[in-house]
Amino acid sequence: MPATIAFIAHDRKKDSIVNFAKQHQGLLARYRLLATETTGQRIQGATNLAVDCLRSGPMGGDAQIAALVAEERVTAVIFLVDPLNAQVQEPDIHLLQRICAIYNVPLATNLATAEAIAQSLRQTRVARLIFNPVSGQGNAEEELAFIKQMLEPAMNLAVHFTTPKVSAEQLAQEAIAAQADLIIASGGDGTVSAVAGELMGTDIPLGIIPRGTANAFAVALGIPARLTPLRSACETILAGKTRIVDAARCNGLPMILLAGIGFEAETIERADREAKNRWGALAYIMAGIQQFNEQELFETKIEIEGKVETFQAGAVTVANAAPPTSVMAQGGGTVVAHDGLLDVTIAAPQTELQAVTAMVDLFGAALLKTPTNRKDIINLQTQQVKVTTTPPQKVVLDGEIIGTTPIEVECIPKGLTVLAPPAHEIGEEVSDGKSKKLS
Repeated sequence: MPATIAFIAHDRKKDSIVNFAKQHQGLLARYRLLATETTGQRIQGATNLAVDCLRSGPMGGDAQIAALVAEERVTAVIFLVDPLNAQVQEPDIHLLQRICAIYNVPLATNLATAEAIAQSLRQTRVARLIFNPVSGQGNAEEELAFIKQMLEPAMNLAVHFTTPKVSAEQLAQEAIAAQADLIIASGGDGTVSAVAGELMGTDIPLGIIPRGTANAFAVALGIPARLTPLRSACETILAGKTRIVDAARCNGLPMILLAGIGFEAETIERADREAKNRWGALAYIMAGIQQFNEQELFETKIEIEGKVETFQAGAVTVANAAPPTSVMAQGGGTVVAHDGLLDVTIAAPQTELQAVTAMVDLFGAALLKTPTNRKDIINLQTQQVKVTTTPPQKVVLDGEIIGTTPIEVECIPKGLTVLAPPAHEIGEEVSDGKSKKLS
């Protein structure tokens, strides 16, 4: 069901519909509101509610509402009628009665039925879907239609699209202000990270429908992203199971996955949108091979709890959560998303052969969930870390290049609520919660 309510009232019932809107202002704030012109202006003037005003009733506003009902874009219609004193020029109820009956949309014609609708709406979840139409390689229109088909029977769903001028962050802020019961991000890791950043500390659950190239956060939390990814992700949301996981901030920016310095940042930059559209996840592998042959060591200073250690490194990764495919984060064998700690992996191979074997060992560590135990791969766990490099190195944050070092990253324990399978269902282990400090 779309999260939209339409209002219309005969002249002598306008005071009643305004009073109804004032009484239920908190509930109505969660929905998009439509109204015929005068009714909408009256409601806006008496409340803090935003109302999209259509044409006046005599000029066809009721027909506009009926058309939206026929397009299945309206949750309920509240049309307070004056059966005894309605004027000839006022809209007739019969058109909306017929259209609402055909499309099974609740229609209230007096305050008693309006209250019944309000009570029903209180018991229905309101969800905001933030949809990035340029993510992934599929047909966005078909994917959205399938998502709506899966979710709308169980909730009132409002769909909002990201555009070059309207960011996922802005849409998430608006969804929070509208008191949505849950907010769903559909796109790649960049879209998910942007929405999650706004939800940190709000207790509003984040639903994830992965449609990007890597979908690393979904994979890290055990949200299915293969075979039938849209169906599986929607079923995860409908199941309603929530997990509380850690989040983080890197140089003040939200971080749900990881910050990569050196090899990973350069690899991400090489895998541009054209390459990802053409090759999918293979674009990252191809870019990694190219970068592997060019990566040079750089001086790295790691500061934890006031203690500084210097390394010659080819890659530094600070991870809050990471799937096994994020190889450069796997120095400790696994990255637990709810242990209250960041995982810092420093890869410092000295020769090309060591670099090859280091990559193989990191991949094996991820598969076996055991540390690499190599001297040239260092793994630390901490709540906060500062990384400085000479010369400055590019930094990738949750899949997006954000600039160059230095960076400061701080873990936010239990900072995000996500609709995802429980940790025990995906075999995720929990560390002892103790930092592995610099020696």
